[in-house]
Amino acid sequence: MRFFQISLLFFILSSCSLSTTRDLVEQSVDNKLVLNNYFSDKKVDYLYKARISIYNKNFGGVLIIKKIGEAHHRIVFTTEMGNKIFDFEIINDDFKVNQINDELNIKMVLKTLESDFQILVKQYINVNKKFNSEFDYVYQSIFKKNNNYYFYKKETKHLSKIISTSKNKEKFIINFAQIKNEIAGNIILEHKNFKLKIDLTLI
Repeated sequence: MRFFQISLLFFILSSCSLSTTRDLVEQSVDNKLVLNNYFSDKKVDYLYKARISIYNKNFGGVLIIKKIGEAHHRIVFTTEMGNKIFDFEIINDDFKVNQINDELNIKMVLKTLESDFQILVKQYINVNKKFNSEFDYVYQSIFKKNNNYYFYKKETKHLSKIISTSKNKEKFIINFAQIKNEIAGNIILEHKNFKLKIDLTLI
């Protein structure tokens, strides 16, 4: 009976633990600030062929990300014919909608896009915890009451993914691939509990 109770307790605790950090070893934080430099150069216009899927709606075109100031980015998504689907600005933690397609102008969708793009382009990340795995250093940061985990490859030092979580489950993940000269050639952002996926390929 006691063995059964212990096994049940172990199962409950394992089920509730966050899968993102389950196999990671926590270390002391040696650096309170880490960098995401993928959209940090003001001289570069970051142009991506984009596919965005939201529930049963699919949008294709070109996504342009431009760093305007120290903590100021503009993000514009257009069709291949040049018609704007949305036009956002991020200044520090403020989010401004210059224009948005009526099909996307839904409170929940807009709030989700706001958070996603703020995390995507944020360059300076304040660190709360550090973890170690065989291949990665992982840094935890808090943003809008969620935990974001930044995975940096030990071999290349490149940021390879960001996982955003609540206390007990993953919410979405951003994967960075084909990295060259501080530019990610492919970026995929996908939500776990919200039907939103963004697929970007460098032009």
